[in-house]
Amino acid sequence: MRDQGYLTPQQAERWKAYPIVLSSRVDFADVAPHFTEWVRRAVQARLGDEIYQKGYRVYTTLDLEIQLAAERHLEAQLEKIEAGSYGPYYHITYQEDLENQTDPGIKREQTPYLQGALVTLDADSGYVRAMVGGRDFSDSEWNRVTQAQRQAGSTFKPYVYTAAIRAGIPLSHIIVDAPISVRQSGDSMPWEPQNFELDFLGPMTLRRGLRLSRNLVAIKLGQELGVRPVIGEARRFGISTRLYPGHALHIGSASVIPLEMASAYSAFATLGVRATPLGILRVEDEQGNIVWEPQVRRERIVDEEHMWLVTDVLADVIDTGTGSAVRLAGFRHPAGGKTGTTNDGTDVWFIGFTSELVTAAWIGFDRPQRIKARAAGGTLVAPLWAAYMNEAYESRPPPAAWDRPESLIALQIDGTTGYLATPWCPRESTAYEWFIPGTEPFEHCPVHDPLRGGIPGPARD
Repeated sequence: MRDQGYLTPQQAERWKAYPIVLSSRVDFADVAPHFTEWVRRAVQARLGDEIYQKGYRVYTTLDLEIQLAAERHLEAQLEKIEAGSYGPYYHITYQEDLENQTDPGIKREQTPYLQGALVTLDADSGYVRAMVGGRDFSDSEWNRVTQAQRQAGSTFKPYVYTAAIRAGIPLSHIIVDAPISVRQSGDSMPWEPQNFELDFLGPMTLRRGLRLSRNLVAIKLGQELGVRPVIGEARRFGISTRLYPGHALHIGSASVIPLEMASAYSAFATLGVRATPLGILRVEDEQGNIVWEPQVRRERIVDEEHMWLVTDVLADVIDTGTGSAVRLAGFRHPAGGKTGTTNDGTDVWFIGFTSELVTAAWIGFDRPQRIKARAAGGTLVAPLWAAYMNEAYESRPPPAAWDRPESLIALQIDGTTGYLATPWCPRESTAYEWFIPGTEPFEHCPVHDPLRGGIPGPARD
């Protein structure tokens, strides 16, 4: 450390006087095995097979404290689900599978028990701070963070809304949450999508639609935009998997890679700048010469004003929306995120972020099947995210909140019409909304204005 400049000669002499004390942990060989294998493959692809002969030293971005917390909290949550803490569970458990194995030495790509994946990125740099690619590397080396492609569910919806905001559609825009019937080419039966709650709530703003993750609102918004702009938006966020141009895309029918989703959400955390995931700081040879030093890659994909609006709604998701389990679990720092649940509850997600860290967590079976009745990301994954992130922030300063761009303006609107609120609009339907200048409404609500033939009602002070 003295030779490398980490210690002064005086500090080195002082530390020499202290006896060497072994760590209470024998080694960290069993920590982050999926991450280690991911890094090994990257180094081998860059430097070839000589990495096994030339004594290279690889420095990574991993934070061991956060990694250990991620492994512990993910396993604890999976065990709670298997134990029936969230309702009856009818699948083989991890422990039962281990006990029934006749040849535990066989490595599997797919396992029959409930699996999970979690990855945490530094929002600004893309540094991978924690990566859990599955429950048991000795049983399955398949890395569900980097290799799996799973249906995104509602975690895809923010790309639809970001496309709308960038197209000049304000968050006060009204869409009616009501049934639709769509005939698709090649299908004899029409597609009639439902909301998770199996109900319809009528006219609502885009803000409310995303906060409550209403499927029909996202679908109708996608229809207004067109599927091609939505696909283009997802590509801007770094999603590389195949995106089928259909109406179901708007509610997350596409399969995505968890690591790419975490990278995409770094743009919400930084108000518009997406960071490419990075696990390697540098590689040195035996003499300490740097032979490879990957560079941080950041790209502004959305301007700050437009992105603040979407990030603000994703903060609502945690405060009062489908991700409110995060607050109920005691996470108090400024944060945003999105729940995700796919058809029949086969994939459940929560991708959340502070201004510093992005964590994407997924739970499901390797062979897709329903996890349990009414499985949902807000129920099964959001509490895991909160418990883990609470521990992650025990050893770091609280994250800063997002500064609102000064160019945005606030106006009180009627949430059922999208117009400027009048004294006769019901109090419960009015709220302040933020607008990019030029996108705000200029007319007052005609529905609740008796002077314009609207519904009469008591005037409010």
